[in-house]
Amino acid sequence: MMKHYTRILSIAGTDPSAGAGIQADIKTASALGVYCTTAITAIVDQNTLGVRNILPLSAEWVEGQIRAVLDDVGTDAIKIGMLCNKEQISMVAKLIKEYGIRNVVLDPVLASTSGATFLKEEGLRFLLQELIPHVRLVTPNIPEGLHILSGAMSEDDQMEDIARALTSCCGTSVLLKGGHLKDATEKGLTMDMLCDAETGNNITTYTHEYISTPNTHGTGCTLSSAIASYIALNPDMPMCDVVAKAHDYVANAIKAAAEYEIGKGHGPLHHFWNKWN
Repeated sequence: MMKHYTRILSIAGTDPSAGAGIQADIKTASALGVYCTTAITAIVDQNTLGVRNILPLSAEWVEGQIRAVLDDVGTDAIKIGMLCNKEQISMVAKLIKEYGIRNVVLDPVLASTSGATFLKEEGLRFLLQELIPHVRLVTPNIPEGLHILSGAMSEDDQMEDIARALTSCCGTSVLLKGGHLKDATEKGLTMDMLCDAETGNNITTYTHEYISTPNTHGTGCTLSSAIASYIALNPDMPMCDVVAKAHDYVANAIKAAAEYEIGKGHGPLHHFWNKWN
């Protein structure tokens, strides 16, 4: 009997420096033993110093890639990263519904750390109205989460309150990433928080040692693709346990990357820390 790969489909933009986007997703899935197919939404001119330019692909081109994958290879889960406009968002939502895919992780890439804006206000509205209702987990960082809440809360509010508000707003589970929390980093910790809509909005907190390193480029992409990979590998595992495994993988990838220097800015994570000697 022939063996079968566990598969995820990454729908995202590119990164020629290979630390984020599609390239990070392929690395992450490969490190975890998962076959990663791709649909590119934008060609992004970026490196470790920041984003220089973005060339969005038409919704028709993105749709063609997704259909080509799903009609042939299929998938066990989908990770969605950069979506550039309302046309792309509406199309992806349509295809998720058409193909009946439940295991979808959305990393709402609204802007880069260097300040480049990826999605305008109209696109955010379509994201909330058309795509998020078909998504199992959304993984915003705190600035993205506050942007989704449209000023209803601020960084002065408790992280748990923000996470619960996002779950209520999005109508699905939310993993709120706390890498921007000064209180946590000052205590030598990183902290993420899951509000799990599948278990009555239970809260689970994930902490790891804070590593002082510039090599954090692509952390959000890596975490979301790790979650999608672990969902594909363990379809019956509770979301809190899936996130715990992904969180551990990313924490170790950051720790291992701190020993390396590549590029002149924020270097990538060490995606293959669990494979290399």
